[in-house]
Amino acid sequence: MAKKNRRKAEKGVSASEDVTRVAQAPDSLSGRSFLYVGGRDCQVAHLRAVADVYGAELIHHDGGLREAVSRIDRVLPSVDCVFCPIDCISHDACVRVKSGCKKFNKAFIPLRNGSKSSLERALQSMNERNN
Repeated sequence: MAKKNRRKAEKGVSASEDVTRVAQAPDSLSGRSFLYVGGRDCQVAHLRAVADVYGAELIHHDGGLREAVSRIDRVLPSVDCVFCPIDCISHDACVRVKSGCKKFNKAFIPLRNGSKSSLERALQSMNERNN
């Protein structure tokens, strides 16, 4: 954690300014729900907090580690789009999500990795397109 704050300080951004910047994001994605398939379990609370800033609901599926992959098919019709971190998802789960997105006409958004910042960038892009 100290390294992260040191890097931000070197860039001229304090930790409190970073939190303020995220907290001031408009919530024009309010009422929308997203499915996040894969990623690391330890990140889920952080990812939900990022979605909350935008007024969106984030539903998580672990990609088949403990949850049945068939649950993806039941959740897909109720969400607006699906995020998949390509570094942290099984091939089978990714194929199932992509085919399900085509079937239910949902947006499929691959993320570079399972980090909080990857999701934040994707949500920010969606937010800018909506405005």
